[in-house]
Amino acid sequence: MNSVRLTLLCMAAAVLSACSTPFCDAPGGLCSPQPAKTSPPPPVVQPQPLPKPPPEPPLPPAETFAITLPGAAPAGEDRSELPPRAEAPAAVRDVDYNALPPDTPVRIGLLLPLRSDTLGVAADALRAGFMAAWERDRANITVTVLETGDVAQDILSVYARALQTQDIVVGPLSRSAVASVAASPLVSKPTIALNYPEGYGQPGALPLPPHMLAIGLSIEEEARQAAQWAASEQPDGAALVLTTGSAWQRRVAAAFAGQWQKLGRPVRTIELSSPDGYLSDPELVQLRATLRQGLPALLFSAMGADQTRQLRLALGSAVSTEPVNPIFSTADALPPPPPSAPADQFSSLPIYGTSALNPGAGFPAQDLEGVRLLDLPWQLQRDHPAVMVYPRPLQTGVGSADMARLYALGIDAFRVAREIGRHPAGRFQLDGVTGRLSIDFGQGPSSFERIEQSAVYQNGAAQPVRP
Repeated sequence: MNSVRLTLLCMAAAVLSACSTPFCDAPGGLCSPQPAKTSPPPPVVQPQPLPKPPPEPPLPPAETFAITLPGAAPAGEDRSELPPRAEAPAAVRDVDYNALPPDTPVRIGLLLPLRSDTLGVAADALRAGFMAAWERDRANITVTVLETGDVAQDILSVYARALQTQDIVVGPLSRSAVASVAASPLVSKPTIALNYPEGYGQPGALPLPPHMLAIGLSIEEEARQAAQWAASEQPDGAALVLTTGSAWQRRVAAAFAGQWQKLGRPVRTIELSSPDGYLSDPELVQLRATLRQGLPALLFSAMGADQTRQLRLALGSAVSTEPVNPIFSTADALPPPPPSAPADQFSSLPIYGTSALNPGAGFPAQDLEGVRLLDLPWQLQRDHPAVMVYPRPLQTGVGSADMARLYALGIDAFRVAREIGRHPAGRFQLDGVTGRLSIDFGQGPSSFERIEQSAVYQNGAAQPVRP
């Protein structure tokens, strides 16, 4: 009886609850699951597609520096009637498998002592040349000018910040600043130094870091090239080097003498005193006496243009114009010139020198007729393919020739930086405004060579010697 009642209660509960699972589980019970009545599932609502995001605004143009070049057309001017612009010679490069795409952005930091009292004018001249070259070929290249003073810590601090935002750093300018950067552990990106540390290239000197390339104008390197040139023109005989006590002249004299000795040729150096910048007349008389004892194959003047002019006038003057009572007591009884060394042979003695012999316009260069020298194409070859495509700055005052050379260095510094930015590693050559440049960078220790233009004074002007 109880079993029947339990079964009836179970069936009634199942009907009332419409549950799909058994309400009871008693053994032997007749309760079993009943199919539950379910309502149809609600329709699936498809989500609406999201609206397309608005196009991103174009990036703002990179902040760059611009200069107005002489002869440049104003903005908006129709240039369709103007002749095509001449192009500077392109770099000649070995096969390069590391070239970056031509549209790769290159960021260059130009590190210069523009806040320096002593180097500010020189730095400004170099900056002008650099920006003139950038103005000609600025595609995908931005330039940031980084100003420093003379203090080493200031220079290192600015250089360190430049490495965080720039791909290439060009600078610093002074010897001491280059030495400070080269000796630091900071050089981790391509750095194109604009000078050489003291003693660079000499035995025992430390090499530059692998990422640093030095391309400064070196008057010592000019002296070594002058030795090579003189040896090719004068295959036999000794060289007599003339200098004063000036530090830079002593360096030039030592560079020429060292290279001359490497060529296996005898050399002698005479240091002349120069009170107030003028050569001592008695010492010039003594020099003539020395030359009478035996003429060298050539003279090398480590001096400037004014002092070399005094030297040339003294050597070309007649014996009767010498002082009657010179300081040197032996000069009163100088022996007559031997047949092998007549007096007029002094004036025809070949004289070689550096760019210091080319001070620019206004110098009485007719007194240097026949003197040989080396200088930049920028100073000697107005019709050079690279020289003629860049504007010339207005230059006035003392030292304008030196400022012009720094302007030219700025042009070539940009061209070298641009080439390294496009080709991070390899060897290439540039027919530059400072000479024929050969560069090896990015594959171990870097190397740089500049071959300057040879010239000879003719009709009061330095004329290039054609190969």
